[in-house]
Amino acid sequence: MYNFLDKLINIALPRTKDYRGTERRIVDDIGNATLAIKEHTIFPETTDEELKDVFGMGVTIVTTAKTKPEALAFFELIGVPFKEATETKKK
Repeated sequence: MYNFLDKLINIALPRTKDYRGTERRIVDDIGNATLAIKEHTIFPETTDEELKDVFGMGVTIVTTAKTKPEALAFFELIGVPFKEATETKKK
């Protein structure tokens, strides 16, 4: 689990086209985060030669946080790159 989370945060998400950070809205009110990945090819284990189908997936990270601010602090601590508040309002 920890290896997957590390690879997701530090390798896979930055490989996503036009990635500028994760929206803070992925964290719900009870402290869990859910994000959608459009293509599994962002993970380095996938090679173009073996691809027959490209698929997406949903990733839910469940925490013991009781509130959204507590969960956001935890995710920032483990290195989840969130978009700045000003970038979120522009779109």
